Amino acid sequence: MLLDLSNVWIVLLNVVGIPAIHLSISWIYTRMDRDRFDPQSALFRIRPPEAGGDLYQRLFRIRRWKHLLPDAAPWFDGFAKGKLGDKDPVYLRAFIAETCRGEAAHYAQIPGILLTLFWNPWPVAAIVMIVYAFLSNLPCLILQRFTRARLEGFLKEVNREA
Repeated sequence: MLLDLSNVWIVLLNVVGIPAIHLSISWIYTRMDRDRFDPQSALFRIRPPEAGGDLYQRLFRIRRWKHLLPDAAPWFDGFAKGKLGDKDPVYLRAFIAETCRGEAAHYAQIPGILLTLFWNPWPVAAIVMIVYAFLSNLPCLILQRFTRARLEGFLKEVNREA
């Protein structure tokens, strides 16, 4: 801990600071141009083992719990990803890019949460915060990749029909 604070201040900073970090990063990413998030880039490209999202269903049973995760984008006038709104290819490509944006935001939240190491005591609380940073974002990262893999498969079907 770089700051010497009482336990009350540490708890208060965590209660206010952690959601503020999550929401601030989400807000920043909803303001970024969608074109910055290329689904074919090395980071976002769906790989063969992901098998159209089946990997995530087999390993994590994602369909059982995905509805429990909030979509913060609409809170900031961003693209809602809760339901498929259309099967138009332009819309589907936009939705796919939005899953990339969401994935990038959750990657950014991992080091963002590490800002709490300034006020959390070392080593125990710091280790807890590091584990929290990864575990709190992992389900969201999995969901973004699962959704993108499924949407890309659906987009291929729509393009074949056209």
